[in-house]
Amino acid sequence: MLEHGGRLNQAAERWGIPRSEWLDLSTGINPNGWPVPEIPAELWQRLPEADDGLEEVIRKWSGTPAEAACVPVPGSQAAIMALPKLRKPCRVGIPVPGYREHGHNWRQAGHTIVPIAPEQTSGGATGCDDRWLDRLDVLIWINPNNPTGEIIPPSTLLRWHKCLQKRGGWLVVDEAFMDATPAFSLCPHAGRPGLIVLRSLGKFFGLAGVRAGAVLSDTVVAEALKSTLGPWVLGGPARYVMQRSLEDHNWQLSALHGLRGDSDRLRVLLQNSGFSVLGGSPLFQTIRVDQACALAEIFARSGVLIRCFAQPEMLRFGLPGCSRDWERLAVVIQAAAH
Repeated sequence: MLEHGGRLNQAAERWGIPRSEWLDLSTGINPNGWPVPEIPAELWQRLPEADDGLEEVIRKWSGTPAEAACVPVPGSQAAIMALPKLRKPCRVGIPVPGYREHGHNWRQAGHTIVPIAPEQTSGGATGCDDRWLDRLDVLIWINPNNPTGEIIPPSTLLRWHKCLQKRGGWLVVDEAFMDATPAFSLCPHAGRPGLIVLRSLGKFFGLAGVRAGAVLSDTVVAEALKSTLGPWVLGGPARYVMQRSLEDHNWQLSALHGLRGDSDRLRVLLQNSGFSVLGGSPLFQTIRVDQACALAEIFARSGVLIRCFAQPEMLRFGLPGCSRDWERLAVVIQAAAH
């Protein structure tokens, strides 16, 4: 099992601080998520209805063409675990650093993992050299990257996809943090053979607990994925919450504005305290530091939980949700910086 953000029960036990007293900035989840309404009681009592209109709502929200297939899933993680089972053992490129569940699950399914470092793709961004793709059958890309926040433009990703597809390869794009930068999404190009896009409600909508997301792909991949996942993969209450949150455009616009401002505020706070900000997104900021785990422990002793990465050494900070939390974080950052 890989370690992830959250895990407040473990943190409370380890550092002797009650769960209620923690400021959890370890997940990159919107602290002011979409307000969930009362869920109709019948949804708890009936099997999910696959023809409830959710797929069309997902297409409209994401800009996915009508000819593309849409598969609602219980969070991106379900697709990350299932997709490796749909191909025979092959060579799979995984960005490093990046969300490690991708490499873990493809490796567990018997595939050969090929780490892709940032310097390997920098030339491809300008159209100089894509020969590194020649040794891959599948490329996983996290856009924006978690934890660096790097964004690869759609034109580059589509060029990579074309190279892979010539020999029946796949490009899998994990867009878990894409909602705040929608212009860079590949959803409008979904439906092309071998292009698979993952979306989720967990981060931008702040609904990680509902476990709801979607896979946008060609019909061949979609049918294979549905067969692997089985029936009723997304429960009725989750489908209800997903549909209504995706239709709430006013909330989305307001959240987008707020998150961008808060992310800039966090970046400035870290920089003014002397930390080197490596990158980020509207939902988090990441700093490059020596002895990252030791510094994370300093924050933890003050009841602030952040995400530590060992290779390379980085710390990722999510966003505080209220004025009191911002003030608390500022005090702890200043103390940690000295």
